[in-house]
Amino acid sequence: MTPYRQELEKYRDIDEDKILQELSPEELAQLDAELAEMDPENVLLPAGLRQRDQTQKSPTGPLDRDALLQHLERQALEAEERQDLVPFTGEKKGKPFVPKGPGPELPREEQVTLEPELEEALANATDAEMCDIAAILGMYTLMSNKQYYDAICSGNICNTEGINSVVQPDRYRPVPDEPPNPTDVAETLRRLQDNDPALQDVNLNNIKDIPVPTLEAICEAIQTNTHVRSLSLVATRSNDLVATAVAAMLEQNRSLQSLNLESNFITSAGMLRVLAAVGHCPTLSELRVDNQCQRFGDSVEMAMAAMLEQCPSLLRFGYTFTLQGPRARAAAALTRNNELR
Repeated sequence: MTPYRQELEKYRDIDEDKILQELSPEELAQLDAELAEMDPENVLLPAGLRQRDQTQKSPTGPLDRDALLQHLERQALEAEERQDLVPFTGEKKGKPFVPKGPGPELPREEQVTLEPELEEALANATDAEMCDIAAILGMYTLMSNKQYYDAICSGNICNTEGINSVVQPDRYRPVPDEPPNPTDVAETLRRLQDNDPALQDVNLNNIKDIPVPTLEAICEAIQTNTHVRSLSLVATRSNDLVATAVAAMLEQNRSLQSLNLESNFITSAGMLRVLAAVGHCPTLSELRVDNQCQRFGDSVEMAMAAMLEQCPSLLRFGYTFTLQGPRARAAAALTRNNELR
């Protein structure tokens, strides 16, 4: 047995309870303070639990907040102000500013002599005209880019404020908002149900108050319609219920050529149903499904690439892929489909 083991054997049969009973109250308090687990760095603990209570003095009375504040204010007023290390004397240091006088004249051989007509024109030119002349000579830093190119391309004075003018942003004409979609949804639904031959393009873009049952009825009416060539439901708040109706429409319709479902609330489950039904519509050549409320998963992008490979009639597909593999497969499939046409 090693000496270290022999040293530990002495403490094997120690009676800890007997030792604790023989300790005095002061020793027990000291032992309790040593065994207390404190963490001064833990900011989540209250201040009273970060360190041991070392106060031995009994409290003098209840806390009087107003009296404590008055005592602190009185102590602050009675404390002497700290003297400055370097007293202020008002002495001025450094050299006073003296403006420079006019510089020496250029030697005669370095002076530029112009014709009398040019000398007179430059002497009578305004700041704006001088600025345009500088721009024509290539000193473009005196003007903005727009003023510089306008001065070169036209013979008019473009900078009317002179060389010291502040560069200001160009003023653009305000562009008015697009007018609301004038399509009458109820009239469009009636014409779809009547299979009106004059109705070939159905554009319901940006009409956000169309009820979901109405959108489902429109898709149901297009199932048997033989004249509609384009259906656009951009920003119509379409959800998975509408996507299911669109999938049923694609399975039955044989005349639709373009379908746009961008900027809606279709999830991955609804998009998978639409992709599975695209193969049943041989006339569909354009499909756009980008900018939905949530990002599609990897399985949806793989299904998109497989759908493009299996549908040679699809020539244009609108979606921004996030994975390199499906993106490359989709690009190759679209290239092949366009070459086959």
